[in-house]
Amino acid sequence: MGTIVLSGTVVLVVMGFGNPLYWLAAVAVLFLYVRYGRDASPTPRSGGGSGSMPSDYRAYRERRDMQAKWERRYRRERPMESRRQDRGRNS
Repeated sequence: MGTIVLSGTVVLVVMGFGNPLYWLAAVAVLFLYVRYGRDASPTPRSGGGSGSMPSDYRAYRERRDMQAKWERRYRRERPMESRRQDRGRNS
């Protein structure tokens, strides 16, 4: 990734001799690479899951329990909506 960014920057600098706007583009590309590109680590692709894997089981359990808590609260505060959703799910 770094070689692509550096070679693109060199091309923009060379093109910048005709149009200084390309120099600004080269500076912007370098800034964005330094700001977001170097520190960003690639995320591993997990098969089949829509979300990311939890770092550990405790974090997963906490998120699951919090979700269950919010679902119970929703059902308690909105009984008609939750019954309608249950009917739609069972049909």
